[in-house]
Amino acid sequence: MPEPSPPVPPIPPASPQALPQELKELVRLLVDRPEAVDLAVVAQRDATLLELSVDPEDLGKVIGRQGRTARALRTLLDTRAARDGVRYELEILED
Repeated sequence: MPEPSPPVPPIPPASPQALPQELKELVRLLVDRPEAVDLAVVAQRDATLLELSVDPEDLGKVIGRQGRTARALRTLLDTRAARDGVRYELEILED
């Protein structure tokens, strides 16, 4: 009989301050011009607004077909928001 596998350690709580850098790195992996990715954090009364800007040629890659990539990014933010106990909004800026 095989030995049971060791228990999986719990995921440590993430720092809300680390989220912008993590999101920026994720978007950099999606685009052709990662040096043009910029993310501004705007604190609002009831949420944290993340304003994402990319090279105009990479805008389609960040939005995706029928908005699927943008929706997936927002889903990741919603998951993180539930874990952090805050609300995040993602706005993809068009230059």
